[in-house]
Amino acid sequence: MKCIYCDHPYTYELGNKQRKCSKCKRKFSPAKIEREKRLWELFSKEITAREAALTTRMHFVTVQKYYDRFREKITLECEQRYTQHSHLVTDYDEYLYLPKSLDPQPNIGKVKHFLTLAYEGKVYNLMMPSIARLGLDPNNRDEQKLLEKYLRYHTISKLSKERSTIRNFWEYFETFILKYRGISDERFIYYLKEAEWRFNRIKSSVSSQSNS
Repeated sequence: MKCIYCDHPYTYELGNKQRKCSKCKRKFSPAKIEREKRLWELFSKEITAREAALTTRMHFVTVQKYYDRFREKITLECEQRYTQHSHLVTDYDEYLYLPKSLDPQPNIGKVKHFLTLAYEGKVYNLMMPSIARLGLDPNNRDEQKLLEKYLRYHTISKLSKERSTIRNFWEYFETFILKYRGISDERFIYYLKEAEWRFNRIKSSVSSQSNS
């Protein structure tokens, strides 16, 4: 088995079932690698952490930690891709998200605000300051009315060329996020980026099929 760190072809097994590289001397666990590979396959197929825990008979907390790392990895991948393609952006729109189960009036402070940019049929999302950080007082009735009106319309139009791509993503995101409950403000960006990653993969797949 090759070394996962330096790709050296020779490793040897230790008494605890780990392997050690004969070149760089680093140790790794084949069982852990296989476990991560299996969980990545399930994650890629949109199997939730709870479902994956039942399928693999692993503890839910362990699976959730892997899924959190996968989302962090995806977020970095999305950032790198956008850095390479930012010059291709042709449209963008702002979005205010609040779960449909929540009444806007008492929950204005929970609104998530992000910007969606479109390029070549794909999207990139950028988190914007929260309502609280914008300095708006959710207890001020006049400001609350303004925000409620803004929430109902959902968007502020900027350009129009790739509007359908942006709107398609928002519809996809609204459906995607329904599977999850109790996402913290700190973790929301990772779920948004997961939706972005999955949406762009679908678009790439459709594009590949159209060109074949």
